[in-house]
Amino acid sequence: MKIVAKFGGSSLASAGQMKKVADIIHEDEARRYVIPSAPGRRFSDDTKVTDMLYQCYDAAAAGEEIDEKLQQIKSRYQEIIDGLALELSLEEEFDVIGDYFKRQAGRDYAASRGEYLNGMVLAAYLDYKFLDAAEVVMFDEKGSFDSEKTNEVMRERLKNMENVVIPGFYGAMPDGSVKTFSRGGSDITGSIVARAVRADVYENWTDVSGVLVTDPHVVANPEPIETITYRELRELSYMGATVMHEEAIFPVRQEGIPINIRNTNRPQDKGTLIVESTCRQPKYIITGIAGKKGFCAINIEKEMMNTEIGFGRKVLQVFEENDISFEHTPSGIDTFTVLVHQSEFMEKEQSVISGLHRAVSPDSIDLESNLALIAIVGRGMKATKGTAGRIFSALAHANVNIKMIDQGSSELNIIIGVRNEDFDAAIRAIYDIFVTIQL
Repeated sequence: MKIVAKFGGSSLASAGQMKKVADIIHEDEARRYVIPSAPGRRFSDDTKVTDMLYQCYDAAAAGEEIDEKLQQIKSRYQEIIDGLALELSLEEEFDVIGDYFKRQAGRDYAASRGEYLNGMVLAAYLDYKFLDAAEVVMFDEKGSFDSEKTNEVMRERLKNMENVVIPGFYGAMPDGSVKTFSRGGSDITGSIVARAVRADVYENWTDVSGVLVTDPHVVANPEPIETITYRELRELSYMGATVMHEEAIFPVRQEGIPINIRNTNRPQDKGTLIVESTCRQPKYIITGIAGKKGFCAINIEKEMMNTEIGFGRKVLQVFEENDISFEHTPSGIDTFTVLVHQSEFMEKEQSVISGLHRAVSPDSIDLESNLALIAIVGRGMKATKGTAGRIFSALAHANVNIKMIDQGSSELNIIIGVRNEDFDAAIRAIYDIFVTIQL
């Protein structure tokens, strides 16, 4: 059996946390491939090592002295090394990093050193081999991740390696320069490794016991999700759920490898199992609720627009020409609405409005701002009658006015639009009607 285990920054923030990680890894000899993040916050007002590296590099790029900032980063790692009683020196590594910073090797290089150094420390503590991700994670000339080349190279390199630590978050361009994924990209590295070694399971260790039904900042102590499909998680991640990087789903999905979200501080908890498909019945009709604020709606009215061939294409082309992506396009017989991120739209609103007038000659255009979108996701909804009705009833009881409704043909999710100020109340009302009353 092969298990790939990725550990987040909070799991590796201190020597004490790293000891917990080592105990977890040694508990099961199948945990042969380990992907570490950079050290995260040790306490609420602490600074993540990645942010310290960015600050240090930016100072170097501005021509400032960086010895003190670099020493602070070095001290963070030395504190972990001393706490683990390791005979390991990172002096040479920091000499190289300082030199590269002064030569302005790039912010990607700077950010990647957090995972790189933490990988060296963890490998030494576990007595595992260390494999630099820059040797096996490939990006093309345009800076796009090359999944197939990476899979080929990594599979060959790991073929005869039993126990290995591979730092997350970064890889290399064809010229050897370091390239990072977006923040949270260590999740992607873990998924890439799981695909390459054809792992039986990809464990993603963090500071929560799995995926929760909704945001704990909105609903106090929400229920955990026992099993969720890739598609459900993708929908929730897109709408704001942040347990793991949404792009981490794709590599393991290609191989049908399940993901297990676990809690480093509560390893006895089973966590959430993420799978391609399952016959397990969900505990509740819905699987999860997630949402985002900060949208606006462009409502276009034109009599008999439904008879105009190409109307929708012409409308969306205007947004494309202004480099604005759209979220949803609910429509009626004489109305067509485009929902976009308000922050992207505001500076270009007049350009878009004039472009729409030229493209489709609407009778009127109305803008509505400060909207929030909430996704109610669940494979159980398809087989349950009256789900939408219960949502509308719950929101009406909470005095929340619905501004938009959109349901996909898969019946996997229902998306509603509400005002920003009604966001929390709406989520609580939906959670109560589907979860609280069943507890």
